[in-house]
Amino acid sequence: DAAVEKALNETGLWDDVKDKLDQPAPSLQLEQQQKLCIARLLPLQPEIILMDEPCAALDVAGTESIEQLIREWKGVYTTLIVTHNMGQASRVSGLSAFMLDGQLVEFGSTPDVFNRPSDPRTAEYVAGRYG
Repeated sequence: DAAVEKALNETGLWDDVKDKLDQPAPSLQLEQQQKLCIARLLPLQPEIILMDEPCAALDVAGTESIEQLIREWKGVYTTLIVTHNMGQASRVSGLSAFMLDGQLVEFGSTPDVFNRPSDPRTAEYVAGRYG
């Protein structure tokens, strides 16, 4: 019970769901469902959290909420995010990689990859002219 409460607190869900713990997850809002998926990982104390399009179905407020969690975890969890949302990648990451056709094209600090890419394919992609 303590681990569940701690994980729900870490994801900002506890106050929303403490009186609904017996209800099925699909009864929650999409943002809350996403946070619940994340909360389920935390008691395992993972070293790395992999998130594949963590905000794909969320509205602006839900996206900001998930991004805030990711920013708060810096130094606690290594978080890998797979996203096609260039804005999100630039807001929450310290390092970025651009992959194309299963190949790593470029990897480096997010400001460098987004503002000073070394590969023209990366420049085209982050500028929105490709992909």
